[in-house]
Amino acid sequence: MSKKVLITGGNKGIGLAVSRAMLELDYEVIVVARDFEDFVLGGLPNVTEIEYDLSNIDGLEVLVKKIGNVDILINNAGFMQPKYSYDNYPKEAKEKILNVDLHAPVELMNLLCENMKAQKYGRIVNVASIAGQIGHPDIWYGIAKAGLINATKIYGKLLGAHGITVNCVAPSPTETDMQKDNSEQRKKEFKKTVSSGRFAQAEEVAKAIVWLATDCPTYINGVTLDINDCSYAR
Repeated sequence: MSKKVLITGGNKGIGLAVSRAMLELDYEVIVVARDFEDFVLGGLPNVTEIEYDLSNIDGLEVLVKKIGNVDILINNAGFMQPKYSYDNYPKEAKEKILNVDLHAPVELMNLLCENMKAQKYGRIVNVASIAGQIGHPDIWYGIAKAGLINATKIYGKLLGAHGITVNCVAPSPTETDMQKDNSEQRKKEFKKTVSSGRFAQAEEVAKAIVWLATDCPTYINGVTLDINDCSYAR
């Protein structure tokens, strides 16, 4: 029986690249997303589509019961709202981005780790961002991603003894649809900070995520893997 992987936001961008890679490794892929318009993997064997808005935290328990047990959780879904300034950020917008980018990933770890603990095996990979390390003009995006990095450390400690690794990637800007929310000036300025003068490709980030979710040694736990081409070397 093939192992199951749940990928939030696995319908496009980095998540889609991860979905493709996991299918090639013969995993059963469950994708949770708000919509599946133009989803290129739709209808393929071993792909399950579940339409769900991750800003609805109260419904996650029912969602997980519908999904059932999984061996791997990839908390990939996220978005940013740079149109809002720090001093003019609507309450509803703040709550939504925190729900999707931070609260939902943490709650999914809480809910899905129980079966992982019972089977003494599990892999969790959280997709954060360089924004959680160096800040971002969308302050609540940066705050949410910083929280996810910290949650990775906490859950690595809590779950490691149960055979579960919890790790994180922090990519710098990547060539995905999310870049439409960034100004051309910001894109230009960022590219000056990387040695290659370009954004990351979704497939490059996906390779790191898949490694953490599959072949990564269990002693690598609670870490954040930087993917930023020297733009934040440490």
